[in-house]
Amino acid sequence: MNDGALTAMIADDEAPMRDLLRARLAAVWPELRIVAEAANGVEAVALGEQHKPDIAFLDIRMPGLNGIEAARRLYQRSHIVFATAYDQYALDAFEQGALDYLLKPVSAERLATTCARLRSRIQAHSPVQPDIGQQLAKLTSLLEHKGAEKPTAGYLRWIQAQVGASLRMVSTREVLFFQSDEKYTRVQTASAEFLIRKTLKELAEELDPDEFWRIHRSTLVRVDAIGEVARDLRGRHMLRLRGHPFELEVSRNHTYLFQQM
Repeated sequence: MNDGALTAMIADDEAPMRDLLRARLAAVWPELRIVAEAANGVEAVALGEQHKPDIAFLDIRMPGLNGIEAARRLYQRSHIVFATAYDQYALDAFEQGALDYLLKPVSAERLATTCARLRSRIQAHSPVQPDIGQQLAKLTSLLEHKGAEKPTAGYLRWIQAQVGASLRMVSTREVLFFQSDEKYTRVQTASAEFLIRKTLKELAEELDPDEFWRIHRSTLVRVDAIGEVARDLRGRHMLRLRGHPFELEVSRNHTYLFQQM
């Protein structure tokens, strides 16, 4: 099969993730034609049967049918690549089989490696492995029984930050805290800082309240990043983050959050 004739479908319930993957595919594999995009698993199966793409990029968590269920209906006609936000112990399940995966947010380096592998496999006319259906069933079982983290439906999961001329997708799981900064909101991760135009009030309404606490009118903090709270010389409650040098002030109205800590 000619490389220029290869086609692909992208399925993800989050439009920014589809946009990001499409843009990065255009950069690392410009000859690949995206013939369909789906926002849920049911749509992915219907479009996959209609367009018969050579490759199907499937998000694991989608409404209707999840990516694994959709893959069970598509793998005989399309090479499957999963996009997942799961952490390492769940990714081990992928490594044990012949299934390709991309960790979200998708990096250009990982995508280039995956595309090179797909090119080789398709050009070699490698047949669909007869046991891939069993591997999909095993993957479902492993992810369920190992308690892989399942993003809570309805809550904000990705932050879009403008960095120069590029759009950076930041997982909310990377964020240590959000802090108001005049007309912007500071997004602080372990390794970087971004500014976004979304207000702290909007973020407080969209984030999972079990994951992020408001400790000040100008600060939201990730709960599992909290190390300790102590009083400073001025009597203020200061929050220290575990493994990071940041100190955040806790307002008097929010000290009740730490009475049991």
